[in-house]
Amino acid sequence: MQKQPTVNALISPEGSLEILSNHEVNRLKDRSEGGLYRLFRQCALAVLNTGAETDDCKDLMEAYSDFDIRLVPQPRGLKLEVVNAPAIAFVDGQMMRAIREHLFAVLRDIVYSNTLVTPGAGFRRDNPEDLTNLIFQILRNARTLQAGRQPDLVVCWGGHSISREEYSYSKEVGHQLGLRGLSICTGCGPGAMKGPMKGATIGHAKQRVKNGRYIGITEPGIIGAEAPNPIVNELVIMPDIEKRLEAFVRAGHGIIVFPGGVGTAEEILYLLGLLLHPDNADLPFPVIFTGLKENAEYFEMIDRFIRNALGDKAAEKYEIIIDDPARVAQTMKKGIHDVEAFRRAMQDAYHFNWMLKIDPVFQMPFEPTHESMQALELHTSQPVHMIAANLRKAFSGIVAGNVKAEGIRQVEEKGPFEISGDPLLLTPLEEMLAAFVAQNRMKLPGDSAYRPSYRIVK
Repeated sequence: MQKQPTVNALISPEGSLEILSNHEVNRLKDRSEGGLYRLFRQCALAVLNTGAETDDCKDLMEAYSDFDIRLVPQPRGLKLEVVNAPAIAFVDGQMMRAIREHLFAVLRDIVYSNTLVTPGAGFRRDNPEDLTNLIFQILRNARTLQAGRQPDLVVCWGGHSISREEYSYSKEVGHQLGLRGLSICTGCGPGAMKGPMKGATIGHAKQRVKNGRYIGITEPGIIGAEAPNPIVNELVIMPDIEKRLEAFVRAGHGIIVFPGGVGTAEEILYLLGLLLHPDNADLPFPVIFTGLKENAEYFEMIDRFIRNALGDKAAEKYEIIIDDPARVAQTMKKGIHDVEAFRRAMQDAYHFNWMLKIDPVFQMPFEPTHESMQALELHTSQPVHMIAANLRKAFSGIVAGNVKAEGIRQVEEKGPFEISGDPLLLTPLEEMLAAFVAQNRMKLPGDSAYRPSYRIVK
């Protein structure tokens, strides 16, 4: 990407920010491998680059290699000094308020999440309860969990690289949700993550909804590719993709899926892998796939892939609604009423889905490397939730190779990730990936054609 004009500025806090100890400040300044400076700088630059047309973390970091962010202690707290920051974040020399909020949300979450996982805190990375508790504490610290609020949070998934028509449709769905008093949670980026939020703001304005929520949940590896859009009024940065996905299903009350690429496919497989667990059989959780008439073939392809990989029972967990935003909103509203009734009967919290059973295989972080991608067990002679889990990891690796800095670097150095396994799974997988490429769903359109970060080996 081409570097745009830059600005130097001193920024005062905006939004929620805890007072930092000297130890926390020192960790943020620490540029060594064990320090937090690199992580903080990467996420801060992504937030400041909101609105730019890029989905390549590596390109972003290289284009603004002279960007710096410094903590400036003050008697009443602290300020941030940004050096060579993208000018797109400023209006008449002043940083936009939304971006200022996001910048301090990055500071809050990086400090807090890294404090919780220290050995002295008693955190065990291989303990499922500790992992879920970590997610709960990060959300609570960000004030995302609101006790007493009726269930109203709709998670919207979909691609960042979509057509203008698909974006408009996602916006109209958001509008219909907003008219019914529902709030929106997305991955916080552009495309199908921005459209529902933008539509919901209009719906909320028409209904005079004063407390509409536009929650964005991201993680450091993806934030550069999907910078938070300015509509997000509650930004949360989870430590990794697995905790991001769990945060969606723990905090949300229903999910709508718009057309997307491998990231959306990863989310779908994660969700279905959870819902197919026997302990979740009676747990109400509305899931809707929706798009324009032109997207009907896309969802038929997704449906075929799911039925082939996970069986017809998996298809019972979602409903496909084509080109009918009002019906999507009505169906979701009814589904959330069922969620509310169930949680009231079971005395479970409205704000966090404690009853949802998540197998540890969906919680443990997967680090995409050439070795780990080759080692994936992609065959049908295993439990259905394990098929979903391993396919999810395959898609996660492709996402990393497409847009994450470390994944891109590995592909540049060693070539595409190789994915091997049972042709019964890989042939439909290869066909779906080819369709994503043909429909420009892998990356934002750029100057050059998409170069696959993967190779299917049957």
